[in-house]
Amino acid sequence: MKNRIKTIMKEKGVTRETLAERVEAHPVTISKLIAGTMDLNTSWMDRLGKALGVPPIEVLVAPSSTRMVTVKASVQAGVFSESSEWADPEDWYDVPVPRDPALDGLPLFAAEVRGPSMNRRYAEGSVVVCTAPWTDNEHPVPGRRYVVERRRLDGTIETTVKLLHRDPEGELWLIAESDDPRYQRPIPIAGEAEGEEVRVIGRVRYAVSRE
Repeated sequence: MKNRIKTIMKEKGVTRETLAERVEAHPVTISKLIAGTMDLNTSWMDRLGKALGVPPIEVLVAPSSTRMVTVKASVQAGVFSESSEWADPEDWYDVPVPRDPALDGLPLFAAEVRGPSMNRRYAEGSVVVCTAPWTDNEHPVPGRRYVVERRRLDGTIETTVKLLHRDPEGELWLIAESDDPRYQRPIPIAGEAEGEEVRVIGRVRYAVSRE
């Protein structure tokens, strides 16, 4: 059976001798596995996958160039609005995004953009696909776009998607990229009212237009 062992070895810079040592086998055995003259069973796939740092299935099949993410909620662009998760699975739909090895293994979440207040960046009805900071271990970086959550004292939870900006004094602000003057006032990331909590819940990795 045709396999991808040789291809992965080349991508990873691994020689037959090194791979043989990692799986505790003879280099001739590796040659037979590559040539398909020796049975590449699930045990060998597991051992080779672990040695080469790839999922076992990729020893046989190339990873897809796209990844599907389910859209289950909406988010208001540029202004805070009550978070909206769609209760009816009939409303959910999938969108494809390019597969990025750096994001493999990280969960992605997606939300449909509502409103015109980020119209210079996201058209209404487009989808933002994000990673959560507690999974990618990345601190917010000015110049990137984030989904941000605000919790009010009355228990209301609101979300928005905005550009993170740092001013010359070092203060962080949330910027709406809109042609509409109503949405162009920056919002401090520390919050505007006493007792409210503002926190980043996702970094936008992709923006997808729904056909």
